[in-house]
Amino acid sequence: MRVFVPGDSAAISVGADEVATAIAQLDSTVEIIRNGSRGALWLETLVEVQTPSGRIAFGPVTPADVQSLFDADFLNGGAHPLSLGKTEEIEWLSSQERVTFARVGIIDPLSLEDYRAHGGLIGLRKALKLSHEVIINEVTESGLRGRGGAGFPAGIKWRTVAQSFGEQKYICCNADEGDSGTFADRMLIEGDPFTLIEGMTIAGIAVGATKGIVYIRSEYPYAIATLRKAIEIARTSDWLGSRVLGTTHAFDIEVRVGAGSYVCGEETAMLESIEGKRGVVRAKPPLPAVEGLFGQPTVINNVLTLSTVPMIMAEGATAYKSRGVGRSLGTQIFQLAGNIARGGIVERSFGISLNELVNTYGGGTLSGRPFRAVQIGGPLGAYFSSAQIETAMDYESLIAAGGMLGHGGVVVFDDTVDLAQQAKFAMEFCAIESCGKCTPCRIGSTRGAETIDLIIKGVRVDENKKLLLDLCEVMTDGSLCAMGGLTPLPVKSAMINFPTDFDGVRK
Repeated sequence: MRVFVPGDSAAISVGADEVATAIAQLDSTVEIIRNGSRGALWLETLVEVQTPSGRIAFGPVTPADVQSLFDADFLNGGAHPLSLGKTEEIEWLSSQERVTFARVGIIDPLSLEDYRAHGGLIGLRKALKLSHEVIINEVTESGLRGRGGAGFPAGIKWRTVAQSFGEQKYICCNADEGDSGTFADRMLIEGDPFTLIEGMTIAGIAVGATKGIVYIRSEYPYAIATLRKAIEIARTSDWLGSRVLGTTHAFDIEVRVGAGSYVCGEETAMLESIEGKRGVVRAKPPLPAVEGLFGQPTVINNVLTLSTVPMIMAEGATAYKSRGVGRSLGTQIFQLAGNIARGGIVERSFGISLNELVNTYGGGTLSGRPFRAVQIGGPLGAYFSSAQIETAMDYESLIAAGGMLGHGGVVVFDDTVDLAQQAKFAMEFCAIESCGKCTPCRIGSTRGAETIDLIIKGVRVDENKKLLLDLCEVMTDGSLCAMGGLTPLPVKSAMINFPTDFDGVRK
Protein backbone atom coordinates (compact mmCIF):
# COMPACT_ATOMS: atom_id res chain seq x y z
CA MET A 1 0.00 0.00 0.00
CA ARG A 2 1.50 3.33 -1.11
CA VAL A 3 0.52 6.63 0.46
CA PHE A 4 1.85 9.93 -0.83
CA VAL A 5 2.52 12.71 1.68
CA PRO A 6 4.30 15.78 0.26
CA GLY A 7 7.79 16.33 1.60
CA ASP A 8 8.42 19.79 0.17
CA SER A 9 8.76 22.84 2.39
CA ALA A 10 5.30 24.24 1.59
CA ALA A 11 3.60 21.10 2.91
CA ILE A 12 6.05 20.66 5.77
CA SER A 13 5.27 24.19 6.96
CA VAL A 14 1.65 23.16 7.61
CA GLY A 15 2.37 19.82 9.28
CA ALA A 16 3.12 17.26 6.53
CA ASP A 17 5.91 15.64 8.54
CA GLU A 18 3.58 15.11 11.50
CA VAL A 19 0.89 13.69 9.20
CA ALA A 20 3.38 11.21 7.70
CA THR A 21 4.53 10.19 11.17
CA ALA A 22 0.96 9.67 12.37
CA ILE A 23 0.15 7.44 9.37
CA ALA A 24 3.28 5.36 9.93
CA GLN A 25 2.45 4.93 13.62
CA LEU A 26 -1.05 3.62 12.88
CA ASP A 27 0.07 1.25 10.11
CA SER A 28 3.75 0.39 9.82
CA THR A 29 3.17 -1.64 6.66
CA VAL A 30 2.22 1.41 4.61
CA GLU A 31 4.89 2.65 2.18
CA ILE A 32 4.95 6.42 2.53
CA ILE A 33 6.27 8.33 -0.48
CA ARG A 34 7.33 11.91 0.24
CA ASN A 35 6.42 13.42 -3.11
CA GLY A 36 6.45 17.07 -4.12
CA SER A 37 3.41 19.26 -3.61
CA ARG A 38 0.86 19.29 -6.43
CA GLY A 39 0.78 23.06 -6.04
CA ALA A 40 -2.75 23.34 -4.64
CA LEU A 41 -1.39 24.93 -1.50
CA TRP A 42 -4.75 25.55 0.16
CA LEU A 43 -5.25 21.76 0.21
CA GLU A 44 -2.00 20.96 1.99
CA THR A 45 -1.34 18.61 3.57
CA LEU A 46 -2.71 16.71 0.53
CA VAL A 47 -2.54 12.97 1.21
CA GLU A 48 -2.97 10.58 -1.71
CA VAL A 49 -3.60 6.86 -1.59
CA GLN A 50 -2.71 4.58 -4.50
CA THR A 51 -5.68 2.37 -5.37
CA PRO A 52 -6.35 0.04 -8.34
CA SER A 53 -8.52 2.76 -9.89
CA GLY A 54 -5.95 5.54 -9.39
CA ARG A 55 -4.88 7.90 -6.65
CA ILE A 56 -7.51 9.13 -4.20
CA ALA A 57 -6.82 12.48 -2.56
CA PHE A 58 -7.66 13.69 0.93
CA GLY A 59 -7.06 17.20 2.16
CA PRO A 60 -6.25 19.38 3.83
CA VAL A 61 -5.18 16.74 6.35
CA THR A 62 -3.87 17.60 9.81
CA PRO A 63 -2.27 15.12 12.26
CA ALA A 64 -5.54 15.15 14.21
CA ASP A 65 -7.41 13.86 11.13
CA VAL A 66 -5.30 10.75 10.60
CA GLN A 67 -7.15 8.48 13.02
CA SER A 68 -10.50 9.30 11.44
CA LEU A 69 -9.02 8.57 8.01
CA PHE A 70 -8.07 5.08 9.13
CA ASP A 71 -11.48 4.63 10.74
CA ALA A 72 -13.03 5.42 7.35
CA ASP A 73 -10.74 2.89 5.59
CA PHE A 74 -9.10 5.62 3.55
CA LEU A 75 -6.36 3.22 2.42
CA ASN A 76 -9.00 1.61 0.24
CA GLY A 77 -10.52 4.90 -0.82
CA GLY A 78 -13.20 4.93 1.88
CA ALA A 79 -15.61 7.86 2.19
CA HIS A 80 -14.45 10.68 4.45
CA PRO A 81 -15.30 14.42 4.73
CA LEU A 82 -11.77 15.24 3.52
CA SER A 83 -12.01 13.01 0.46
CA LEU A 84 -11.50 14.88 -2.81
CA GLY A 85 -12.00 11.91 -5.12
CA LYS A 86 -9.47 10.98 -7.75
CA THR A 87 -6.58 13.41 -7.73
CA GLU A 88 -6.46 13.67 -11.50
CA GLU A 89 -10.14 14.67 -11.55
CA ILE A 90 -9.79 17.63 -9.20
CA GLU A 91 -10.84 20.42 -11.56
CA TRP A 92 -8.20 22.86 -10.29
CA LEU A 93 -5.54 20.39 -11.41
CA SER A 94 -7.19 18.69 -14.38
CA SER A 95 -7.85 21.99 -16.19
CA GLN A 96 -4.17 22.92 -16.16
CA GLU A 97 -1.58 22.16 -18.86
CA ARG A 98 1.26 20.67 -16.88
CA VAL A 99 4.40 20.56 -19.04
CA THR A 100 7.31 21.81 -16.95
CA PHE A 101 5.49 20.62 -13.82
CA ALA A 102 4.23 17.39 -15.41
CA ARG A 103 5.90 15.10 -12.85
CA VAL A 104 5.76 17.33 -9.76
CA GLY A 105 3.57 15.76 -7.12
CA ILE A 106 3.36 12.50 -9.04
CA ILE A 107 6.81 10.95 -8.64
CA ASP A 108 9.16 10.27 -5.78
CA PRO A 109 11.56 13.23 -6.31
CA LEU A 110 14.65 11.16 -5.55
CA SER A 111 13.75 7.98 -7.41
CA LEU A 112 15.57 7.84 -10.73
CA GLU A 113 13.52 4.75 -11.58
CA ASP A 114 10.32 6.70 -11.00
CA TYR A 115 11.68 9.58 -13.08
CA ARG A 116 12.43 7.28 -16.03
CA ALA A 117 9.02 5.61 -15.73
CA HIS A 118 7.37 9.01 -16.21
CA GLY A 119 9.31 10.07 -19.30
CA GLY A 120 12.55 11.21 -17.73
CA LEU A 121 15.80 11.07 -19.75
CA ILE A 122 14.00 10.66 -23.10
CA GLY A 123 15.01 14.20 -24.08
CA LEU A 124 18.62 13.73 -22.99
CA ARG A 125 19.01 10.40 -24.79
CA LYS A 126 17.65 12.01 -27.94
CA ALA A 127 19.99 14.99 -27.57
CA LEU A 128 23.02 12.72 -27.18
CA LYS A 129 22.40 11.45 -30.71
CA LEU A 130 22.15 14.93 -32.25
CA SER A 131 24.67 17.59 -33.21
CA HIS A 132 25.11 20.81 -31.22
CA GLU A 133 23.45 22.79 -33.98
CA VAL A 134 20.38 20.55 -34.22
CA ILE A 135 19.77 20.76 -30.45
CA ILE A 136 20.06 24.54 -30.49
CA ASN A 137 17.80 24.79 -33.54
CA GLU A 138 15.16 22.69 -31.75
CA VAL A 139 15.21 24.93 -28.67
CA THR A 140 15.14 28.05 -30.87
CA GLU A 141 12.28 26.72 -32.99
CA SER A 142 10.24 25.93 -29.87
CA GLY A 143 10.09 29.62 -29.01
CA LEU A 144 11.29 28.97 -25.45
CA ARG A 145 12.07 32.26 -23.74
CA GLY A 146 13.76 32.91 -20.43
CA ARG A 147 11.34 32.40 -17.55
CA GLY A 148 13.42 34.47 -15.16
CA GLY A 149 11.84 37.74 -16.21
CA ALA A 150 13.56 39.15 -19.28
CA GLY A 151 11.95 36.71 -21.69
CA PHE A 152 15.03 36.51 -23.91
CA PRO A 153 14.95 33.61 -26.42
CA ALA A 154 16.88 30.70 -24.92
CA GLY A 155 18.06 29.35 -28.27
CA ILE A 156 19.73 32.63 -29.25
CA LYS A 157 21.60 32.73 -25.95
CA TRP A 158 22.72 29.13 -26.39
CA ARG A 159 23.91 29.76 -29.95
CA THR A 160 25.99 32.73 -28.82
CA VAL A 161 27.75 30.58 -26.22
CA ALA A 162 28.24 27.73 -28.68
CA GLN A 163 29.90 30.09 -31.16
CA SER A 164 32.12 31.77 -28.55
CA PHE A 165 35.63 30.51 -27.85
CA GLY A 166 36.55 29.55 -24.32
CA GLU A 167 38.78 27.05 -22.55
CA GLN A 168 35.90 26.17 -20.23
CA LYS A 169 32.23 26.91 -20.87
CA TYR A 170 29.60 26.93 -18.13
CA ILE A 171 25.88 26.38 -17.65
CA CYS A 172 24.71 28.53 -14.74
CA CYS A 173 21.22 27.96 -13.39
CA ASN A 174 19.84 30.98 -11.57
CA ALA A 175 17.78 29.56 -8.71
CA ASP A 176 18.03 32.74 -6.63
CA GLU A 177 14.24 33.08 -6.56
CA GLY A 178 13.88 36.32 -4.62
CA ASP A 179 10.68 37.88 -5.98
CA SER A 180 7.89 38.18 -3.46
CA GLY A 181 5.05 35.83 -4.28
CA THR A 182 7.16 33.42 -6.33
CA PHE A 183 7.96 29.85 -5.38
CA ALA A 184 7.92 27.78 -8.59
CA ASP A 185 11.70 27.26 -8.71
CA ARG A 186 11.72 25.92 -5.17
CA MET A 187 8.72 23.67 -5.72
CA LEU A 188 10.14 22.21 -8.91
CA ILE A 189 13.55 21.50 -7.34
CA GLU A 190 11.90 19.88 -4.32
CA GLY A 191 9.38 17.94 -6.41
CA ASP A 192 11.30 16.97 -9.59
CA PRO A 193 15.01 17.83 -9.33
CA PHE A 194 16.07 15.42 -12.09
CA THR A 195 14.25 17.46 -14.74
CA LEU A 196 16.49 20.44 -13.93
CA ILE A 197 19.59 18.23 -14.03
CA GLU A 198 18.47 16.82 -17.38
CA GLY A 199 17.84 20.28 -18.81
CA MET A 200 21.24 21.53 -17.70
CA THR A 201 22.93 18.45 -19.17
CA ILE A 202 21.23 18.99 -22.53
CA ALA A 203 22.31 22.65 -22.47
CA GLY A 204 25.89 21.58 -21.74
CA ILE A 205 25.92 19.18 -24.67
CA ALA A 206 24.42 21.84 -26.95
CA VAL A 207 27.01 24.54 -26.27
CA GLY A 208 30.06 22.45 -25.38
CA ALA A 209 30.01 23.12 -21.64
CA THR A 210 31.21 20.46 -19.21
CA LYS A 211 30.46 22.24 -15.94
CA GLY A 212 27.15 23.35 -14.50
CA ILE A 213 26.46 25.43 -11.41
CA VAL A 214 23.12 25.93 -9.68
CA TYR A 215 23.11 29.18 -7.69
CA ILE A 216 20.37 28.80 -5.10
CA ARG A 217 19.33 31.06 -2.26
CA SER A 218 20.19 30.05 1.30
CA GLU A 219 16.55 30.45 2.34
CA TYR A 220 15.77 27.18 0.52
CA PRO A 221 17.36 24.49 2.74
CA TYR A 222 15.00 21.70 1.63
CA ALA A 223 15.55 22.48 -2.05
CA ILE A 224 19.33 22.59 -1.53
CA ALA A 225 19.33 19.22 0.23
CA THR A 226 17.05 17.60 -2.36
CA LEU A 227 19.06 18.89 -5.31
CA ARG A 228 22.38 17.78 -3.83
CA LYS A 229 21.00 14.28 -3.23
CA ALA A 230 19.64 14.15 -6.79
CA ILE A 231 22.99 15.23 -8.23
CA GLU A 232 24.78 12.51 -6.28
CA ILE A 233 22.27 9.92 -7.49
CA ALA A 234 22.81 11.08 -11.07
CA ARG A 235 26.59 10.75 -10.62
CA THR A 236 26.43 7.24 -9.20
CA SER A 237 24.08 6.25 -12.04
CA ASP A 238 26.63 7.30 -14.68
CA TRP A 239 24.49 10.20 -15.79
CA LEU A 240 26.77 13.00 -14.62
CA GLY A 241 30.53 12.83 -14.86
CA SER A 242 33.15 12.12 -17.52
CA ARG A 243 30.86 9.91 -19.63
CA VAL A 244 27.23 11.07 -19.70
CA LEU A 245 25.09 7.90 -19.99
CA GLY A 246 28.11 6.05 -21.41
CA THR A 247 28.87 8.55 -24.19
CA THR A 248 31.98 10.66 -24.78
CA HIS A 249 30.20 13.75 -23.46
CA ALA A 250 31.27 15.04 -20.04
CA PHE A 251 29.10 17.14 -17.74
CA ASP A 252 28.83 17.65 -14.00
CA ILE A 253 26.92 19.98 -11.68
CA GLU A 254 27.62 21.59 -8.35
CA VAL A 255 25.43 23.68 -6.05
CA ARG A 256 26.47 27.11 -4.82
CA VAL A 257 24.45 28.70 -2.04
CA GLY A 258 23.87 32.45 -2.01
CA ALA A 259 23.76 34.59 1.10
CA GLY A 260 20.31 36.12 0.64
CA SER A 261 20.97 39.16 -1.55
CA TYR A 262 18.09 40.04 -3.87
CA VAL A 263 20.37 41.73 -6.39
CA CYS A 264 22.27 38.45 -6.85
CA GLY A 265 19.26 37.33 -8.84
CA GLU A 266 20.61 39.68 -11.52
CA GLU A 267 22.77 37.50 -13.73
CA THR A 268 26.05 39.40 -13.54
CA ALA A 269 25.82 39.97 -9.77
CA MET A 270 25.18 36.22 -9.48
CA LEU A 271 28.39 35.54 -11.40
CA GLU A 272 30.33 37.82 -9.06
CA SER A 273 28.92 35.95 -6.07
CA ILE A 274 29.79 32.54 -7.54
CA GLU A 275 33.34 33.78 -8.10
CA GLY A 276 33.56 34.58 -4.39
CA LYS A 277 33.21 38.34 -4.76
CA ARG A 278 30.71 40.85 -3.46
CA GLY A 279 27.44 40.58 -5.40
CA VAL A 280 27.70 43.73 -7.51
CA VAL A 281 26.26 44.23 -10.98
CA ARG A 282 28.68 44.19 -13.90
CA ALA A 283 28.49 46.62 -16.77
CA LYS A 284 27.49 45.12 -20.13
CA PRO A 285 28.99 44.52 -22.66
CA PRO A 286 30.64 42.08 -22.57
CA LEU A 287 27.63 39.81 -22.31
CA PRO A 288 27.91 36.76 -20.04
CA ALA A 289 27.36 34.57 -23.10
CA VAL A 290 30.75 35.80 -24.35
CA GLU A 291 32.58 36.56 -21.10
CA GLY A 292 30.68 35.20 -18.13
CA LEU A 293 31.79 33.07 -15.20
CA PHE A 294 35.54 33.47 -14.69
CA GLY A 295 35.61 35.30 -18.03
CA GLN A 296 34.40 32.26 -19.97
CA PRO A 297 31.32 31.85 -22.23
CA THR A 298 28.35 31.10 -19.98
CA VAL A 299 24.72 30.14 -20.48
CA ILE A 300 22.60 31.70 -17.73
CA ASN A 301 19.01 30.47 -17.52
CA ASN A 302 16.68 30.10 -14.60
CA VAL A 303 15.19 26.89 -13.20
CA LEU A 304 11.96 26.94 -15.19
CA THR A 305 13.70 27.63 -18.51
CA LEU A 306 16.17 24.77 -18.17
CA SER A 307 13.55 22.41 -16.77
CA THR A 308 11.36 22.91 -19.84
CA VAL A 309 14.12 21.80 -22.24
CA PRO A 310 13.75 18.02 -21.61
CA MET A 311 10.11 18.10 -22.72
CA ILE A 312 10.99 20.11 -25.83
CA MET A 313 13.66 17.61 -26.80
CA ALA A 314 11.43 14.62 -26.00
CA GLU A 315 8.27 15.78 -27.79
CA GLY A 316 9.72 18.19 -30.33
CA ALA A 317 9.60 21.95 -30.85
CA THR A 318 6.33 21.77 -32.77
CA ALA A 319 4.48 20.21 -29.83
CA TYR A 320 5.73 22.89 -27.46
CA LYS A 321 5.05 25.92 -29.64
CA SER A 322 1.53 24.69 -30.41
CA ARG A 323 0.66 26.22 -27.05
CA GLY A 324 0.59 29.93 -26.31
CA VAL A 325 -0.04 33.06 -28.38
CA GLY A 326 2.04 35.29 -30.66
CA ARG A 327 5.67 35.28 -29.56
CA SER A 328 4.73 33.95 -26.13
CA LEU A 329 4.87 30.24 -26.87
CA GLY A 330 4.46 27.26 -24.60
CA THR A 331 3.24 27.36 -21.02
CA GLN A 332 3.93 29.64 -18.09
CA ILE A 333 4.01 28.64 -14.44
CA PHE A 334 1.91 31.26 -12.65
CA GLN A 335 2.25 31.53 -8.89
CA LEU A 336 -0.84 32.79 -7.07
CA ALA A 337 -0.17 34.44 -3.73
CA GLY A 338 -1.19 37.28 -1.45
CA ASN A 339 -4.79 37.77 -0.34
CA ILE A 340 -6.14 34.87 -2.39
CA ALA A 341 -8.44 32.02 -1.46
CA ARG A 342 -6.66 29.30 -3.47
CA GLY A 343 -2.98 30.07 -3.79
CA GLY A 344 -0.49 27.87 -5.55
CA ILE A 345 0.95 26.80 -8.89
CA VAL A 346 -1.06 27.15 -12.10
CA GLU A 347 0.59 26.07 -15.36
CA ARG A 348 -1.32 27.17 -18.42
CA SER A 349 -0.56 28.27 -21.96
CA PHE A 350 0.33 31.92 -22.41
CA GLY A 351 -2.73 34.06 -23.12
CA ILE A 352 -4.90 33.03 -20.19
CA SER A 353 -6.63 36.08 -18.70
CA LEU A 354 -5.73 37.61 -15.37
CA ASN A 355 -9.40 37.20 -14.45
CA GLU A 356 -9.27 33.42 -14.92
CA LEU A 357 -6.15 33.19 -12.77
CA VAL A 358 -7.41 35.38 -9.93
CA ASN A 359 -11.09 34.43 -9.82
CA THR A 360 -11.39 30.98 -11.38
CA TYR A 361 -8.20 29.34 -10.13
CA GLY A 362 -7.60 31.69 -7.21
CA GLY A 363 -11.20 31.86 -6.06
CA GLY A 364 -11.00 35.60 -5.38
CA THR A 365 -9.68 37.11 -2.19
CA LEU A 366 -9.15 35.07 0.95
CA SER A 367 -10.70 37.85 3.02
CA GLY A 368 -13.87 37.75 0.93
CA ARG A 369 -13.61 41.48 0.36
CA PRO A 370 -13.65 42.97 -3.17
CA PHE A 371 -10.53 42.52 -5.26
CA ARG A 372 -8.77 45.86 -5.84
CA ALA A 373 -5.22 45.32 -7.08
CA VAL A 374 -2.77 42.70 -8.25
CA GLN A 375 0.98 42.97 -8.67
CA ILE A 376 2.39 40.89 -11.50
CA GLY A 377 6.08 40.07 -11.81
CA GLY A 378 7.49 40.42 -8.31
CA PRO A 379 8.33 43.50 -6.21
CA LEU A 380 9.45 45.37 -9.33
CA GLY A 381 6.28 44.51 -11.25
CA ALA A 382 3.35 46.78 -12.06
CA TYR A 383 0.12 47.10 -10.08
CA PHE A 384 -3.04 46.40 -12.07
CA SER A 385 -6.53 47.47 -11.04
CA SER A 386 -9.83 45.61 -11.27
CA ALA A 387 -10.51 47.51 -14.51
CA GLN A 388 -7.60 45.61 -16.09
CA ILE A 389 -8.74 42.17 -14.96
CA GLU A 390 -9.18 40.85 -18.52
CA THR A 391 -5.53 41.50 -19.45
CA ALA A 392 -4.01 38.51 -21.25
CA MET A 393 -1.09 36.93 -19.43
CA ASP A 394 1.64 36.88 -22.04
CA TYR A 395 4.81 38.91 -22.55
CA GLU A 396 3.52 41.30 -25.21
CA SER A 397 0.05 41.93 -23.74
CA LEU A 398 1.46 42.77 -20.32
CA ILE A 399 4.03 45.14 -21.79
CA ALA A 400 1.29 46.85 -23.80
CA ALA A 401 -0.73 47.21 -20.59
CA GLY A 402 2.21 48.85 -18.82
CA GLY A 403 3.53 45.87 -16.92
CA MET A 404 5.73 42.81 -17.26
CA LEU A 405 5.42 39.08 -16.68
CA GLY A 406 8.63 38.66 -14.72
CA HIS A 407 8.88 35.27 -13.03
CA GLY A 408 5.11 34.75 -13.19
CA GLY A 409 4.23 35.87 -9.68
CA VAL A 410 0.65 37.12 -9.16
CA VAL A 411 0.07 38.80 -5.77
CA VAL A 412 -3.53 39.76 -4.99
CA PHE A 413 -4.82 42.59 -2.74
CA ASP A 414 -8.35 43.37 -1.59
CA ASP A 415 -9.96 46.81 -1.25
CA THR A 416 -8.14 47.63 1.99
CA VAL A 417 -4.78 48.05 0.27
CA ASP A 418 -3.17 51.50 0.11
CA LEU A 419 -1.23 51.76 -3.14
CA ALA A 420 0.73 54.79 -2.00
CA GLN A 421 2.13 52.65 0.82
CA GLN A 422 2.86 49.89 -1.68
CA ALA A 423 4.72 52.35 -3.90
CA LYS A 424 6.74 53.47 -0.89
CA PHE A 425 7.55 49.85 -0.13
CA ALA A 426 8.94 49.41 -3.67
CA MET A 427 11.36 52.28 -3.17
CA GLU A 428 12.33 51.10 0.31
CA PHE A 429 12.90 47.58 -1.00
CA CYS A 430 15.20 48.92 -3.71
CA ALA A 431 17.12 51.04 -1.20
CA ILE A 432 17.73 48.01 1.01
CA GLU A 433 18.57 45.53 -1.75
CA SER A 434 20.57 47.79 -4.09
CA CYS A 435 24.17 46.71 -4.61
CA GLY A 436 25.08 50.39 -4.38
CA LYS A 437 27.16 50.53 -7.54
CA CYS A 438 25.16 53.15 -9.40
CA THR A 439 23.80 56.44 -8.03
CA PRO A 440 20.31 56.43 -9.58
CA CYS A 441 19.47 53.17 -7.84
CA ARG A 442 21.35 53.72 -4.58
CA ILE A 443 20.31 57.33 -3.91
CA GLY A 444 17.22 57.55 -6.10
CA SER A 445 15.38 54.82 -4.21
CA THR A 446 16.07 56.51 -0.87
CA ARG A 447 14.87 59.88 -2.15
CA GLY A 448 11.89 58.16 -3.74
CA ALA A 449 10.74 56.63 -0.46
CA GLU A 450 11.12 60.01 1.25
CA THR A 451 9.13 61.76 -1.47
CA ILE A 452 6.26 59.26 -1.34
CA ASP A 453 6.19 59.64 2.42
CA LEU A 454 5.70 63.40 1.97
CA ILE A 455 2.85 62.75 -0.47
CA ILE A 456 1.18 60.40 2.02
CA LYS A 457 1.47 63.08 4.70
CA GLY A 458 -0.09 65.68 2.39
CA VAL A 459 3.03 67.84 2.05
CA ARG A 460 3.09 69.79 -1.28
CA VAL A 461 1.32 66.87 -2.94
CA ASP A 462 1.24 68.09 -6.55
CA GLU A 463 4.83 69.31 -6.42
CA ASN A 464 6.09 66.06 -4.92
CA LYS A 465 4.17 63.90 -7.41
CA LYS A 466 5.91 65.71 -10.26
CA LEU A 467 9.23 65.31 -8.47
CA LEU A 468 8.55 61.60 -7.97
CA LEU A 469 7.80 61.06 -11.67
CA ASP A 470 10.97 62.91 -12.61
CA LEU A 471 12.96 60.76 -10.20
CA CYS A 472 11.41 57.63 -11.69
CA GLU A 473 12.54 58.73 -15.15
CA VAL A 474 16.12 59.22 -13.93
CA MET A 475 16.15 55.78 -12.26
CA THR A 476 14.75 54.10 -15.38
CA ASP A 477 17.21 55.72 -17.76
CA GLY A 478 20.29 55.85 -15.57
CA SER A 479 20.40 52.66 -13.52
CA LEU A 480 22.95 49.99 -14.39
CA CYS A 481 20.55 47.05 -14.08
CA ALA A 482 16.89 46.19 -13.62
CA MET A 483 17.06 46.70 -9.85
CA GLY A 484 16.93 50.46 -10.19
CA GLY A 485 15.59 50.49 -13.73
CA LEU A 486 12.39 48.64 -12.88
CA THR A 487 11.66 49.99 -9.39
CA PRO A 488 9.75 52.92 -10.98
CA LEU A 489 7.34 50.43 -12.60
CA PRO A 490 5.32 49.60 -9.46
CA VAL A 491 5.49 53.25 -8.39
CA LYS A 492 4.26 54.74 -11.67
CA SER A 493 1.64 52.04 -12.22
CA ALA A 494 0.26 52.67 -8.73
CA MET A 495 0.10 56.42 -9.43
CA ILE A 496 -1.61 55.89 -12.80
CA ASN A 497 -4.05 53.13 -11.90
CA PHE A 498 -4.85 54.26 -8.35
CA PRO A 499 -4.54 58.08 -8.46
CA THR A 500 -6.78 58.75 -5.44
CA ASP A 501 -4.29 56.98 -3.18
CA PHE A 502 -1.80 59.76 -3.96
CA ASP A 503 -4.05 62.69 -3.08
CA GLY A 504 -2.41 63.26 0.25
CA VAL A 505 -3.73 62.49 3.76
CA ARG A 506 -6.58 60.00 3.34
CA LYS A 507 -9.80 60.66 5.21
